[in-house]
Amino acid sequence: MPHSTLILVLNGPNLNLLGTRETDIYGTHSLADIEASVRQRAADAGLAVEFHQSNSEAQLVDWVQGARDRAAGLIVNAGAYTHTSVALLDALRAVDLPIVEVHLSNIFRREEFRHHSYVSQAATGMISGFGPQSYDLAVDALSSLIKNA
Repeated sequence: MPHSTLILVLNGPNLNLLGTRETDIYGTHSLADIEASVRQRAADAGLAVEFHQSNSEAQLVDWVQGARDRAAGLIVNAGAYTHTSVALLDALRAVDLPIVEVHLSNIFRREEFRHHSYVSQAATGMISGFGPQSYDLAVDALSSLIKNA
């Protein structure tokens, strides 16, 4: 693992619509609100953050691959790609980094197809169902994993 304090937070499709999309499920916080909270939480833990969102599976794969030699860990909310992307799974398996999978909603209380996660097959752990706080908990978990590596 590189001697880095950089973590990447990667967000998949439709997460750019947070705050206005299905607020009964995802809440009213925007992705910018979540990013601000993550940046503060990470700074408090001595970590730097790159925060990205894309609706493109290829872009997410490129960011994961790019993290291999420069990041200390990843937080991934792959959105719908969680349930469909073998390409993202393969990229995550190719990095030798701690990975925390995050979801705003409890995916196991939702539609059956959301119960399966390809990301989980590569992730160190998953945090799900705590709304925007899921990201803060993910920063705490990743910080602990990095410090104990």
